[in-house]
This record gives sequence, structure tokens and C-alpha cells, in this order.
Amino acid sequence: MPPRWQRAPTSSPDLSALSVGPSSVPDMVTVLLFPSVLGVRAGITDTAERLRAAGHDVRVVDVLEGRTFDDTAPALDHQRSLSAEHLHAVATAAFDDVSGPFVTVGFSAGCALAEWSAAQRPGDVRGVVLVGGALPMQYVEASWPPGVPAQTHATRDDPFDDGPEIAAEFRSDVKAAGGEVEVFTYDGSGHLFNDPSLPAEFQPADAEQLYERLLEFVAR
Repeated sequence: MPPRWQRAPTSSPDLSALSVGPSSVPDMVTVLLFPSVLGVRAGITDTAERLRAAGHDVRVVDVLEGRTFDDTAPALDHQRSLSAEHLHAVATAAFDDVSGPFVTVGFSAGCALAEWSAAQRPGDVRGVVLVGGALPMQYVEASWPPGVPAQTHATRDDPFDDGPEIAAEFRSDVKAAGGEVEVFTYDGSGHLFNDPSLPAEFQPADAEQLYERLLEFVAR
């Protein structure tokens, strides 16, 4: 079973996708960002700014409609109040009008929605980047898009680590579909380690390395 912070929720409040402004670069890639259960905090906005500065169109799928949390427990309670069907509808609204290639980037619980979204547009998705979480496709109830590569980023002592078996099954799903997985492991225990608004988790040097690797991946 998937961990409790990633399990499918059960009810359906109104949600929307927040679009972060377009770029003027003609050959840009659209990037869909899926936040953790804590919402659109500095780690998400910083990521969006880095990608936009590189010339990409960025859309932040804000399933919490601007709400943020400082603590995991109430955030998890709120996440469980959101139905999987409705979250999928929000994600679909975010990528439905994307006419060209796109990449999905998920953080923590947002990784599952990043994987699901990629599976819905196998002809257009170019890659998937997962920070602090990667689920086997059986839990996402979809198939990995053929030939699509992935990156995973996590700290060695991440308290939300699902264990080597889950990670191995995810990699197997990607490879079975003809894709490659780059696995990056950082020392430390920060879960959302690129978020400066979470001082107990923030690892600034590793955050910079994450951004370098993310930008290189999206540029391919």
C-alpha cells in the first residue's frame, strides 16, 4: 500500500490550477509543478522562478487554492479530504491546453499527481522529475509513458522514504516502458530540502545542485 501521505483522498472541494506567467522563448517547454501537501511555499515558487529564468513556461498546480501549511499533520488531514477524481480533474485542466511538449515535476505527495499527469499525455510528455517521492505505477493506476525518462531526488535519511522495494519497483516500471531513471541521493534528512521557508529541512547546497540537475534535464 502507498504511505498515508500519498493515499488517494475521498471528497471534492473546489480547486484550481495557478498558472505562472509565460515566457517569450519560442522553443520553450511547459513545466507543470505539483506541490506537496504543504502547498505553494517558497520551494515551489523558487523552482518556478529558476525554470522561468531559463525560458520555460511554468504552471503551478495549486490544489490548495493558495492555502499553505507549516506542519505536516494538519496538511495530511486536508489532503485526505480531497478526492483523487477531483485532483485528476485539476491536473487535467492544467495540461489540457498545452499544445507542445511538457515536463512534470512533483514534490513529495505531488509526485503521484506528476506521474499520473505524465501518463495521460504519452505523446507530449518529455520527462518527469520527482523530489522526495516516487510511486510504482500500480498505485497511480496508470502506465508509465513509453520511453519517457525520469529523475528522482531525495535525501539519504528522508523520514518519508518508502524503502528500497518501492524505489526499485518504480525504476522497474520506467525501464519496462523503455525509459531511463537518474537517481540522485543527497546527504542529510531534509524532505523538502529545497524549501528555505522550512529551516529544519532546508539544505541550501543540495538545493542548488537539485536546480542545476533539473534545469539540465528540462533543457534536453
